[in-house]
Amino acid sequence: MRYSSSSTKVLMQIPHLYLQLQQQMRQWIKPKDKRHLQGFAEAVAAILQSGSASLSHWLPYLSHRDCKARSQMERLNYFVHNPHISAETFYNPLLKHFLQAFAGASLELVLDTSMLWDKFCLIEVCLIWGGRSIGLAQVVLEHRSATVGFEDYRPVLEQVLTLLPPQSTVTLLADRGFEHGELIRWLNRNQWSWAIRAKTDLQVTLAKGSTKSVEQLIPPSEQAYLFPNVTVLGDINCHLATANLAMANGSWAVLTAISPSLQTFALYGRRFGGIEPHFKDYKSAAFDIVSSHLRDAQALTCLFMLLATASLIALILGIMLVRLGQRAWIDWHDHRGLSFLQLGLRHLHSLLYQQKPLPQLEAFPKSNPPPACASIAKREMLDFRIEFSRVTTVSG
Repeated sequence: MRYSSSSTKVLMQIPHLYLQLQQQMRQWIKPKDKRHLQGFAEAVAAILQSGSASLSHWLPYLSHRDCKARSQMERLNYFVHNPHISAETFYNPLLKHFLQAFAGASLELVLDTSMLWDKFCLIEVCLIWGGRSIGLAQVVLEHRSATVGFEDYRPVLEQVLTLLPPQSTVTLLADRGFEHGELIRWLNRNQWSWAIRAKTDLQVTLAKGSTKSVEQLIPPSEQAYLFPNVTVLGDINCHLATANLAMANGSWAVLTAISPSLQTFALYGRRFGGIEPHFKDYKSAAFDIVSSHLRDAQALTCLFMLLATASLIALILGIMLVRLGQRAWIDWHDHRGLSFLQLGLRHLHSLLYQQKPLPQLEAFPKSNPPPACASIAKREMLDFRIEFSRVTTVSG
């Protein structure tokens, strides 16, 4: 900062990061009010620099606006409550650009929920990539349960439809809270494949006509049963795979549109490595959403969109760092031990410290890199293979 000789008014230099982000983003984001793009770039830059979802933590990175903290907070609160600051205008164009390499690819998506303060429910669809997730679409509802109905999350699915690269094939993974006939019919109409965990009380009609609950179809310990061509929820033709493993703390039952095999469990299991670390990044590992103090569903939806944008930019910076063979300057592990998000955040702070410019952001590569592995124990966990004492295909 510098002070004028004629007065004590503080003249602040404009932060370098938000200007660079704004310059790059204007290639893809075209809001009706151009001032909104500046506010969007400022918020995303402040999140990246502060590592926080708390609006008050952004203030040091907004000092170029030359106004007091209370006025800054009022402006930020107005911004996150503004219905014109939407994913359709700001986040979706970025995603479409950065995901263009996935045209014609096979994509695995995860649908899940996460609770906030036992009052709000985040519903999100993510793309599994690099052992973690890329947020595609989300909404926050004022809802005191992680269990939601199809009409609650249908708009999120519809938004994802508009984002997918052309000719891509999709498989959706979801927990038993999404065992909804309306969802499965929607997936079938849109030609998405799927694997959804089943509840134990679900009634299943087997290929030869007998009807039993899932609980009755669980095998003995350390075994797996495969049930092709079953009917559930009235009119849905699909397949069922069940397993009983002590190491998994009980039984598993997975409904799927894909012919059942032991790979059914591997497919469904990929949702854990994708979505759960993603939610952890929101809550504690990266942005600490709990400290935001926002208690409004619309404002929280906007905030999560801003966090998703910041995450996207950090992911891209992390990928570019690895592409350039410079990971060892940030990550001390022999092999990649940090997620691309953490690599990107740390790389960005290094650039800012060295007063180096932000590189031109590049699209994601089509290839799916392996997950990060920071220890021998983590590598052993990733390489672990489950063995069953017996696998039985049940025809009726």
